[in-house]
Amino acid sequence: MIACQGSLLDRAGRIGPRRAAPPPTRIGLGSGAWVEHRHLRLEGGAELLEALLEVVPWRAERRWMYDRFVEVPRLTCFYEEGEALPHPALEEVRASLDAGYRAEAGGGFDTCGLALYRDGGDSVAWHGDRIGRGATQDTVVAIVSLGATRTLALRPRGGGRARRYELASGDLLVMGGSCQRSFDHSVPKTARPVGARVSLQFRPSGVR
Repeated sequence: MIACQGSLLDRAGRIGPRRAAPPPTRIGLGSGAWVEHRHLRLEGGAELLEALLEVVPWRAERRWMYDRFVEVPRLTCFYEEGEALPHPALEEVRASLDAGYRAEAGGGFDTCGLALYRDGGDSVAWHGDRIGRGATQDTVVAIVSLGATRTLALRPRGGGRARRYELASGDLLVMGGSCQRSFDHSVPKTARPVGARVSLQFRPSGVR
């Protein structure tokens, strides 16, 4: 599904087929946090999205909030350390991310969480990955987006001016350093008519 000669993600500036691409631009957010946003030249992204929609065992969740159970406004699936990912292209992406960020992540991207935003009514509230190692140590979380363009917002923990990143299909957003401890992120609802989007969240073990 993804044309790959060499690495899908090469920090020297080559992505997918061997065509020159600008190197990633790292933006310091303060408090030791940083973010990178770039576009991966993934060929066959639409076919990969369709395959994931079909083969991933998506499930709906309910959570206890406001004195009652509420439906989580998205579908999810989580692949633990050691589990095979649902498509070989995702293994290639993970291997490339490992090669680029292993030292800063404190290890490889051992887990992968998938979220399906079915339309503009699906969302995720402000949060950070602060369960486990990410609560006390610097780490890296890499998000690859497939499908409809959606906003990912990032703001200092406790409130403050939010940065907004429009993640199109094939976009990579990497949050590193203290980002999970000192910042929160969200995917807000939108009234715009948008199609399905799948978010792939690659994390080191011990980070949730």
